[in-house]
This record gives sequence, C-alpha cells and structure tokens, in this order.
Amino acid sequence: MNHPIHRITSFERAGGYSLLLRFADGLSRVIDFEPLLEGELYGPLRDPLVFSQVMIDPEVHTIVWPNGADFDPATLHDWPQHEAAFRAAAQRWKLAELRQAELV
Repeated sequence: MNHPIHRITSFERAGGYSLLLRFADGLSRVIDFEPLLEGELYGPLRDPLVFSQVMIDPEVHTIVWPNGADFDPATLHDWPQHEAAFRAAAQRWKLAELRQAELV
C-alpha cells in the first residue's frame, strides 16, 4: 500500500485555539483545537501561553509543543475524517480526569 507522507510547512495563529496549517501539497486548513484540549497531554495547552508555544518539528514536519503534545500530520491533513474521533476521545479524557479528581 502506498500512503502519502504529509508535511506541515507553516502555520499561523487563527484566533483562540485555532491554527491555519499549510501543507507541502498546497492544502491549507484551519483547525480549532479547543475541543481537543483535555487530558494529561493536551489539557495543558488550554493555557494560552502554553498553546502559543506551538512550533513545527523540523524532523517530522508536524506541529508540536514543548510538553510533548503533537498531532500526526496525516491526521491534520485529513482532519474532516478524524475530527469526530478526536472530539470523542477528548470527552473520554475529560471524564477520566473528573473521576480521578473525585477519588482524591
């Protein structure tokens, strides 16, 4: 099977937790990450100062944050196919955190 390799070439902040991503194949896509910012890995990105530290990893050509959060560039490229699953996962992460907080 032949799978295309997608690479992010640049990004711009598009307000709030949205980023305009540009890909090597010419596609541009605005993604609002706010609904995904839950759980141990992505939750810290709710802090606007942390979210603003986004950068492109020069080796894998995707967006990354200093805390280790990242997204597969192929997933971001084909975002409409993956968005619902990520939103559902974020809700599970949020519920897990709430349950954990109740135990403490």
